[in-house]
Amino acid sequence: MLNLKKGGNMNTITKNNLQSGTFIPRTYSDLLDSFFRDSFLENRNGKFSPTTDIAEDEKGYYLAIALPGVNKEEVKIELNEGILSISGEKKFQKEENGKKYHAVESYFGVFKRSFKLPENVNAEAIEAEYKDGVLNITVPKQEGKVVKSTIQIK
Repeated sequence: MLNLKKGGNMNTITKNNLQSGTFIPRTYSDLLDSFFRDSFLENRNGKFSPTTDIAEDEKGYYLAIALPGVNKEEVKIELNEGILSISGEKKFQKEENGKKYHAVESYFGVFKRSFKLPENVNAEAIEAEYKDGVLNITVPKQEGKVVKSTIQIK
């Protein structure tokens, strides 16, 4: 699960490995190393796990999830207790016209990606659009909601 969380003046993303407990990287380099190592190992096991790009600006968070070959009707988006989950299935497209497959390098199967959202989002205004094999999710920030502040001692 990826965790978008506010820290000081900078936003950080941590990847939680649900199978072996919680992983919190010490450095950005550790985060990248674990991401690519985990992604490589997942794909080597033949599992389909869609890649995700996450961006942020002053208005919100933006997720672009690559779902090539997945029908929009096969994708489900849920928000439960601050966790945004995207699940679905990429089905194997086998053509029955006398072709004999010698190799199949594409990945297929059931997938689920989950993201812990920060507290300063407007959950009711989340929007999703699917176009050209990419699911774009917009998670707007809630105006005026303070997530973290420093209190002056008098």
